[in-house]
Amino acid sequence: ADDLSDALKKLKITTTDSTADSLEGCLDCLLQALAQNNTETSEKIQKSGVLQVFASLLMPQSSCTAKVANIIAEVARNEFMRNPCVDAGLIPPLVQLLNCKDQEVLLQTGRALGNICYDSHEGRNAVDRAGGAHIVVDHIRSLCSKTDPASEKLLTVFCGMLMNYSNENDTLQSQLINMGVIPTLVKLLGIHCQNAALTEMCLVAFGNLAELESSKEQFAYTNIAEELVKLFKKQIEHDKKEMIFEVLAPLAENDVIKLQLVEAGLVECLLEIVQKTVDSDKEDDVAELKTASDLMVLLLLGDESMQKLFEGGKGSVFQRVLSWIPSNSHQLQLAGALAIANFARNDGNCIHMVDNGIVQKLMDLLDRHVEDGNVTVQHAALSALRNLAIPVVNKAKMLSAGVAEAVLKFLRSEMPPVQFKLLGTLRMLIDAQAEAAEQLGKNVKLVERLVEWCEAKDHAGVMGESNRLLSALIRHSKSKDVIRTIVQSGGIKHLVTMATSEHVIMQNEALVALALIAALELVTAEKDLENAQLVQILHRLLSDDRSAPEIKYNSMVLICALIGSEPLQKEVHSMAFLEVVSKLRSHENKTVAQQALLTEQRLAVES
Repeated sequence: ADDLSDALKKLKITTTDSTADSLEGCLDCLLQALAQNNTETSEKIQKSGVLQVFASLLMPQSSCTAKVANIIAEVARNEFMRNPCVDAGLIPPLVQLLNCKDQEVLLQTGRALGNICYDSHEGRNAVDRAGGAHIVVDHIRSLCSKTDPASEKLLTVFCGMLMNYSNENDTLQSQLINMGVIPTLVKLLGIHCQNAALTEMCLVAFGNLAELESSKEQFAYTNIAEELVKLFKKQIEHDKKEMIFEVLAPLAENDVIKLQLVEAGLVECLLEIVQKTVDSDKEDDVAELKTASDLMVLLLLGDESMQKLFEGGKGSVFQRVLSWIPSNSHQLQLAGALAIANFARNDGNCIHMVDNGIVQKLMDLLDRHVEDGNVTVQHAALSALRNLAIPVVNKAKMLSAGVAEAVLKFLRSEMPPVQFKLLGTLRMLIDAQAEAAEQLGKNVKLVERLVEWCEAKDHAGVMGESNRLLSALIRHSKSKDVIRTIVQSGGIKHLVTMATSEHVIMQNEALVALALIAALELVTAEKDLENAQLVQILHRLLSDDRSAPEIKYNSMVLICALIGSEPLQKEVHSMAFLEVVSKLRSHENKTVAQQALLTEQRLAVES
C-alpha cells in the first residue's frame, strides 16, 4: 500500500522532472497493485487525481505508453471508473494512439477504449466524437487475412471494442453498418473459424448488429449463411450452439437469408438436434430442442424457403415435421402444428395436405389438449386447420372429417387466442357451405357463446371474429331457423353495430346478413331491429359521403326490405329518406345510382 501511495505521488509530479526509468517503476507498481485488488486500487487512483496525468503520458513516441494504456484498461473494468476516464480527457489521446504501428500499444489501447465503452453512454459518445470506430474498422480490414497469433489477438480486442461501442445503441450500430463492417466481419469469421476467442467476438458482434433491419440487407449480400452453418456443424458445446442460434434467429427473419440458410443445410442440422434432444429432460437439451424447432418454423415463414422444403409434399423435411405432431413433446407438437400452418399458405399445398390425411393428425392432436390442454398447442393446431380450410375444395372434405365438431370442443376455452382461431376456423369452413352453416347456426350453445364474445371489448380480434361468424351463419345458410336462433340469443343488436364498423368488409357482411333477416324473418326480428336503431344507422350510412359504394347499395336494399314492417316503415318515413336517396341517383357508381332509383320508387309507393 505504501509503495502504491509513493508511486501515485511520484506520478503526480512526474511528467516534468522524472526519468523514463522511474516512471516505468511507478507504472509497474500500479499494475501490480491492480492485479492484486483492482477495485481498491482503482479507487485510490481516482482519488489521487493521477488520471489527468495519464492524458499527457499517452504519447506515441514514449516507451511507457503501452503500460499507461494497460493501466487505463484495467481501471476501466470498474463501472465507477469509466466516466472519470472520459472526464480526465483520456479518449482523444487514446484514439490518436490507434494510428501508431506498435502492436502492444494498439492492443492495450483497444482494450482501454473497449472497457471504457462497456455499458457507458458517455464513453461511447466520446469515442464517437474522436472518430475511434472508423480507425478500428480500418485496422480490422487490413488485419483480416493475417492468421499469426499476434494479429488474431489484436483482431479479437478490436472486435470486442466495436461490440462494446455499439451494444444496444441503434445509432452507433447503424454507423458501423454504414462503414461496411458487416462484410469484413463475415470474411473474418470464414478465415479465423479455428480461433475460438475471435469467432466468439464475431458472433457477439453479429448478434448486436443483426437486430437492425438495414443490417439484414447487408448480411444477405455476404456468405454469412454458409459460414454460420459451417461453424454450427463443428460445435459440440451447448453454449457455443446457443451463441450461433442467437445470430441465426434475427437473421432468419429476412426472407433472402432464410433461403440461403436452407440452401446451406441448416435444416438438416436442426432436424438432427431435434432427434438427439427429443427424449432428454436435461435443461440444455430441452433449450436446444425449443430453439431448433422454433428456428425451423421461422424458416418456413419465407415463401421460397417454405416451398423448397415442401417439395410437392414429398420432401423429407415435410415428412419429418409431420412426425412431430403425434410426438409426446409439447414443444414438438407446437412446432409441428405451426410448421403445417406455414406450409398451408397456398392452395396447392393445402389441397395436397388435406388429401394426404393431415386433418386427422391435427384433430388427434387437438383431442389430446381438450381437457387442461396446452394453450399454445391448441392455438397452433387451430391455426393450421384454419389455413387448410381456405381452398374451396377442402371445406366439404374437412367438414365430413368432423373438423367442426373437433373445433367446437374448445367453445369453453377462456383464452382469447384460442377463441380467435376457433372462430376463424369455423368461419372458413362454412364459407359457401349451406348445410354446415345451417347446422352450426342452429347450435344454440355456439350462437349464445358468439353473442357473449361479441361483447368482448378487451379483445377486439375475438369481438370482430364473433360478429363475422354470426353474419356468416346467416349469409351462407339463408335459413329461417338460423335467424330465429340468433334472434332468440340476442344477436341482432351486434349485427346492427357491426354495420357501423370501421372495416368496409365487416360493414358489408353485416348489411347482407341484415337484408336476409329482413327478407326471411322480419316479424321475428322487428323489435330487435327497432331497438338497435337500425333505421337511424342506415340514414347515417347513406348520408355519409365517405361510405363505400357497396355500403350505400346494400343499405338501400335493406331499406326496401324493412318497409315490410309497419313500425320500421314509420321510422323510415319520419326520417326523410327520400331526400337522401334521390341525391344518390346521380352517384358515379352505376349500380348505386340504379338502386337509388328503385329505392326512391319503392319509398314513393309506400308513402
